Amino acid sequence: MSSESTPLEVDRAETSTDGDVAVGSEPDDSPCPVIDSIEQIGSQWRLAVLHELQKGEYRFNELKRATDANARTLSRVLEDLGELGFVDRRLEEDAPIATYYSLTPKGRSLEPVFDEIECWAGSWLEESASGDE
Repeated sequence: MSSESTPLEVDRAETSTDGDVAVGSEPDDSPCPVIDSIEQIGSQWRLAVLHELQKGEYRFNELKRATDANARTLSRVLEDLGELGFVDRRLEEDAPIATYYSLTPKGRSLEPVFDEIECWAGSWLEESASGDE
């Protein structure tokens, strides 16, 4: 690992009141919770799937249509979200065999986050589209 600090490490290092990094201070090696969270849920397809599953349980093809993801991408994303504990997979073995996906309590806990993003988007993205800042 190099001795140079990344911008995030500098931001997390001890700073004086004027914003300068304190001499001799060590950067905090713990991950920033916001960055760590975005790394888990922040891809376009993960967000699309998590948002869609807020509405309830979906079969694979229903989720594919709802998100416009191709089958390979959706399969990979669902596997990743399952490994991270956001999504449950349920196999229905009656004819026809079907796989259902739903949110775990961890996944459902993101509902207020999506609500806030939608509120923010309603306020700020409309202004950006009209040229106001």
